[in-house]
Amino acid sequence: MKKIIVLFSLVFSAHFISAQTVPAYKRADLPVDVRVKDLLQRMTAEEKFWQLFMIPGDLGTNPSDYKNGIFGFQVNTVQQQQGAAAQLLNYKSGQTAQQTLAKINAIQKYFVEQTRLGIPIIAFDEALHGLVRDEATVFPQSIALAATWDTTLMNNVAAAIAKETKARGIRHILSPVVNVATDVRWGRVEETYGEDPFLSSVMGVAFVKAFEQRGVVTNPKHFAVNHGEGGRDSYPIHYNERLLEETYFVPFKAVVQKGGARSIMTAYNSLDGSPCSANDWLLNKKLRNDWGFKGFVLSDAGATGGANVLHFTAADYAEAGKKSIENGLDVIFQTAYEHHKLFNKYFLDGSMNPDVIDSAVARVLRVKFELGLFEHPYIDESKLEKWTAAEHRALTKEAAVRSFVLLKNDVFGKSGASVLPLNKSLKKIAVIGVDAIEARLGGYSGPGNQKISILQGIQQKVGSNTQVKYAAGPGRQHRTWTFVPGNHLFTMQNGKRIKGLQGEYFNNVTMQGQPALTRTDESINFQWTLFSPDAAKINYDFFSARWTGKIEAPVTGTYKIGIDGNDGYRLYLNNKLIIDNWKKQSYSTKLVDFYFEKGKVYDLRIEYFEPAGNAWFRLIWNVGVTDHAETKINEAVQLATSSDVAVVVAGIEEGEFNDRALLQLPGLQEELIKRIAATGKPVVVLLVGGSAVTMNNWIDQVPAILDVWYPGDAGGEAVADVLFGDRSPSGKLPITFPVSEAQLPLVYNHKPTGRGDDYNNLTGQPLFPFGFGLSYTQFSYSDLQLDKKQVKAGENLTVKFKLKNTGKYKADEVVQLYLHDELASVARPIKELKGFQRITLNPGEEKEVTFTITPDLLTMLDVHLKEVIEPGMFRMMIGSSSTDIRLRELFEVK
Repeated sequence: MKKIIVLFSLVFSAHFISAQTVPAYKRADLPVDVRVKDLLQRMTAEEKFWQLFMIPGDLGTNPSDYKNGIFGFQVNTVQQQQGAAAQLLNYKSGQTAQQTLAKINAIQKYFVEQTRLGIPIIAFDEALHGLVRDEATVFPQSIALAATWDTTLMNNVAAAIAKETKARGIRHILSPVVNVATDVRWGRVEETYGEDPFLSSVMGVAFVKAFEQRGVVTNPKHFAVNHGEGGRDSYPIHYNERLLEETYFVPFKAVVQKGGARSIMTAYNSLDGSPCSANDWLLNKKLRNDWGFKGFVLSDAGATGGANVLHFTAADYAEAGKKSIENGLDVIFQTAYEHHKLFNKYFLDGSMNPDVIDSAVARVLRVKFELGLFEHPYIDESKLEKWTAAEHRALTKEAAVRSFVLLKNDVFGKSGASVLPLNKSLKKIAVIGVDAIEARLGGYSGPGNQKISILQGIQQKVGSNTQVKYAAGPGRQHRTWTFVPGNHLFTMQNGKRIKGLQGEYFNNVTMQGQPALTRTDESINFQWTLFSPDAAKINYDFFSARWTGKIEAPVTGTYKIGIDGNDGYRLYLNNKLIIDNWKKQSYSTKLVDFYFEKGKVYDLRIEYFEPAGNAWFRLIWNVGVTDHAETKINEAVQLATSSDVAVVVAGIEEGEFNDRALLQLPGLQEELIKRIAATGKPVVVLLVGGSAVTMNNWIDQVPAILDVWYPGDAGGEAVADVLFGDRSPSGKLPITFPVSEAQLPLVYNHKPTGRGDDYNNLTGQPLFPFGFGLSYTQFSYSDLQLDKKQVKAGENLTVKFKLKNTGKYKADEVVQLYLHDELASVARPIKELKGFQRITLNPGEEKEVTFTITPDLLTMLDVHLKEVIEPGMFRMMIGSSSTDIRLRELFEVK
């Protein structure tokens, strides 16, 4: 017995001594909070700063630069291009999944094994609708996923992306975008889940849960509103708290409280005068105190310094960083290693509150512990699954099929039948438009995995018995000029020919005195919207410039030359003034005729002044530009004329910092559609893009329109399935399509106007309402039943009705539940989406559909912004869109 006691004592003592010698933060058996506290007290000021700093990049040639650690990398797997923007957006790395994982493991090994404390990094990337890496599946764009109105499908898609992401060692994604897209002019509508807070919330939660449950941290963005007046990206926001709480905060609150999101990204813009990255009310009082958020907050790329550069609320980058951390930001996201020198001053000199720094670092460390990175920092490379096109192929195709929205499908000709679906026995099909072959994937996409274009999909579907011929048409852009390239511009310096023009820049608007900057500019193609020509030497909003040199003509003939950009400017050739726009008024494109002789050199002088900032300035000509648009249109028309049907694939241009003032199809695509429609052949227009399109000029001339969004890797196959009736379209619009830009912003769930909403020369109604989408079949709604007409404030209400497929095709219907408070203490939206279900029915089949109206669906904010359920009558509306209401009933809350 004594021997047993002695042996036990020796074992216990050894364990005790071992536990004492292993730092607490390295002990997996201890609570996370204990480990965080232990690690924090061991860290130097520099080590703490680096846990709050993230960049794209890798260790480079001098790993010792990172001896103090770092939050994490968006890992580069190839040589980066020059420039911060190129670094940040270098997603198409050209590396396999195996190479990516090997690189991440190698980088992680340095931090775990060679830095003093061994704090692992978090490798991060973008995964909006698929990981932006080679060999990763690209699913339909986010707005398309929202158009499925299918949260189960969304969760499955997100789970697939999470699987591909984690397998590569990436544990943090800068997705999803849950901003409510209330203005379709915004260029990033495609990245969102649409205009409705409820739909955005449930889709966002379905996405976030799939990642967080699989050990990949999500980063819902951009907190809180990323577009402002005019639909402009990152414009300042001055919304009251009610509007924020009732609309723009809703999905963010949901993904935090219901989805479990462990990080949040702030927006570039300011909210009530404070940058969102340095907004105490937004980040501390609202996000953390009110919502209970425990994760970390990071800035959008470069946004922390933006407090200085863009918002002018900080004297320099160091102060911007200090103000941001003190007001709730945790992680500064920059685009280059060297940027740490701009921000670390106040972190290291002791002037920042150490408790604030420690709190931020603790939030980062807590997530690293929760992810298990201290115990399992590496992914086993031998077990990496080889992601091929087949891995999630069926899922991405199914998501595409369910996302397509049929906007129009009229009867055509004497048959009395609708144009769609097409008959597979057609002898000749014309497929027209560059989007038919480009297989565009949308913003924040990887390169794709064995992409199938729409043309390929149609060809595969009909086989060799049908001729499928293609014509490009005029494309999405129609520009009759181009930028003058630098190889036609030169100056003579010390007897040598130097490419470009000599530029002299002045800190006045009259080119007086000595230039503050002299340099050679290879070409005159500038967009100084945020900065000056040289931040250290030239005013950004009060300067002038003179460029001098030679221009050599590559051809002989009369061509146009001029300026595209902000006035005022003057252009001289051989000392003759050919354009005089020396005034400050607007933006314009001015071109004049000039006779050039091939090989001849002409003296060139350009003068420019800018007294207000936001400068665009480009030297342009039409040398080498041949306008083939008419020829391309004629080729398409001829092809359509000789075909049984014409499928016109038309697309839009959009994206980050690429907002749209005009919503019609760009270039000459509208003219193309009208000319093809005039052939008398049936025409199907397929819309490729992620936002609304106006159609006044052509909608009445074509019988069928199908919105296919950006449909992902298998998009062409999915389009063909729907075009030829193997599947019925069943998507519903998550945004409102306006008749005209003059109606914007236009959303279905606005509050009562107090009067009418029409114009004296235009309706106030949309072209296609929120929730709209046709089918190849028809559905009837009947026998609405409520289990009770009166409910108490805390009770559920059960609603039942019958849905029947009365047509000839198997199809899905998305039934939608809307509510309206008939009389409230504050104005409420005219209707609000509160539920939806996607139901599959065979021809003639009928199902009973049930909704449960829970107390949270009846909750509103009273005059004091307190959540309440007010007694009174509520209107319940069930239908096929926000305007196509099929069943209506009132019930009372007692």
